[in-house]
Amino acid sequence: MPDTVGIVSLGCAKNRVDAEMMMYQLNKAGFKLVQDAAMAVAAIINTCGFIESAKQESIDEILELAELKKEGKIKALIVTGCLAERYNSEVMKELSEVDAVIGIGKNADIADVVRKALSGEKYECFPDKMELPLEGGRVQSTEQHWAYLKIADGCDNCCTYCAIPLIRGRFRSRRMENIVEEAQRLVRNGVKEINVIAQDTTRYGEDIYGELKLAELLRKLCEIEGLKWIRVLYCYPDRITDELLDAIREEKKIVKYIDLPLQHCNGRILKAMNRRGDKESLTALVKHIREKIPGVVLRTTLIAGFPSESESDFEELSAFVEEARFERLGCFAYSKEEDTPAALLPDQIDEDVKNRRAEIITEQEAVILNDFCESIVGKEIDVLVDGFDRYAECWFGRSVYDAPEVDPCVFFTVGDTKPRAGDIVRVKITDHIDCDLTGEMV
Repeated sequence: MPDTVGIVSLGCAKNRVDAEMMMYQLNKAGFKLVQDAAMAVAAIINTCGFIESAKQESIDEILELAELKKEGKIKALIVTGCLAERYNSEVMKELSEVDAVIGIGKNADIADVVRKALSGEKYECFPDKMELPLEGGRVQSTEQHWAYLKIADGCDNCCTYCAIPLIRGRFRSRRMENIVEEAQRLVRNGVKEINVIAQDTTRYGEDIYGELKLAELLRKLCEIEGLKWIRVLYCYPDRITDELLDAIREEKKIVKYIDLPLQHCNGRILKAMNRRGDKESLTALVKHIREKIPGVVLRTTLIAGFPSESESDFEELSAFVEEARFERLGCFAYSKEEDTPAALLPDQIDEDVKNRRAEIITEQEAVILNDFCESIVGKEIDVLVDGFDRYAECWFGRSVYDAPEVDPCVFFTVGDTKPRAGDIVRVKITDHIDCDLTGEMV
């Protein structure tokens, strides 16, 4: 009887793809994968180490599984991912219940690491992060009909608040033919929607082809028979080209949705973040995108309370949100991360002030989102069916407006014809509850 292994993957979609690749290695090595790590002989926590709240979530998960180990329900506890890469030996030093800690450059050898941990060996290994595998098989952990497609790893933007370049290393693209081949495999396995991801998708190709290649890649993905939707996430504003916008507008399979993390709009704050632009230039960019792609849905993320952010700086950010009217928006209080330049800046903002400012933007966005939902009522939209909600006694799915795991859903009733997960159905929107649209299948 093979040993059972369960993986808990925390944090971003990029980390999730890493977990899926490790699951493939474990499966190939003869381990039996189980969905619930608490029910496994060996539990792997693929951690996030991006900001303080994410680090705490990772630690809490490790401690929770450590309790099961003490009770004899789990034999081995292995820590991987960004927290392990960032803090190396400190993890095992602070969390003695852990049996193995490896950096991301060791992911390809996860099966050997599990064997060592199960044999009772305390094991640590932190090779060059550039050894993180970008190619290889995956065991899909999302629903069968949608998946993430990671086209690059690492980041060269070096925003002063961000630890990602320290954790993941320099930006490196995958070969285009390998990406297309992986997408074809996913579609053959039933995937209808692909969500294109990287730390910065818009930089794709610059390092290996000498020029930006995202638009070309997207057009090649559109040629895959059976693929219905392609969504682009994590687009850096400086690299939004007309070529990319033309591809999104012209290709029917590319949903008219752009994830555009801006972080702020004040020129001085953006410069302190090592980002470019100001309220005028970013407003012009948003306007240009909307003119090039009528009906486009824009998602952004913002940071409130960055060091030295004054009340007037924050008011400028609030005015920008009101003017730009992003259909999707997340605002986070600045997290002071060690080993980042921003952590050393003077005029750090009080925690209560940071949190309150983030709450104000979030409340402001709730009104904008309500108006957006109101504008959809009465219309018919395509919905990718995710499943049936037994509690609400109706079906649910996502429209082109909704990225998986971060955006709202569409809940709808049906007549005699029952859809299946992965179907794309037409739904007439009749109302909305909070952020979610409701309606009935046509």
